[in-house]
Amino acid sequence: MKKNLHTIILIDDNEADNFLHQIIIKDTDESIQIVTFQNAEKALLHLTQQHSSDTPPPALILLDINMPAMNGWEFLEAYKKLDDACKKHIVIVMLTTSPNPDDETKARNNPDVRDFISKPLSSEILEKLVRDYFSTQL
Repeated sequence: MKKNLHTIILIDDNEADNFLHQIIIKDTDESIQIVTFQNAEKALLHLTQQHSSDTPPPALILLDINMPAMNGWEFLEAYKKLDDACKKHIVIVMLTTSPNPDDETKARNNPDVRDFISKPLSSEILEKLVRDYFSTQL
């Protein structure tokens, strides 16, 4: 995997999914740092705090749609308001079990969302994401 994929943030209220996805990520590349949030509001706070520090932004956010408190769409609305420098090297991928075809259409029409993938994440899907979105970044 490319060095620029240094961190993945998992935003999903389902603990079992987060656990499974962490295993898949570590099996694919154990050097990737994984940060998990079961609450999208806390993930936004993390992004703003991280931007004000010297730590690099996460390279990939895997975002679920259906979550309590703040769902994936609400997260994207709030994310849109963040400073552009905070979002510069971030790729957002919707990773969801939503059976609604309108969700996929809505995600693909959102300029901040790069891909829409059905759960569960697999090593093949992760490797494809790296090829598609990180192979030219330095």
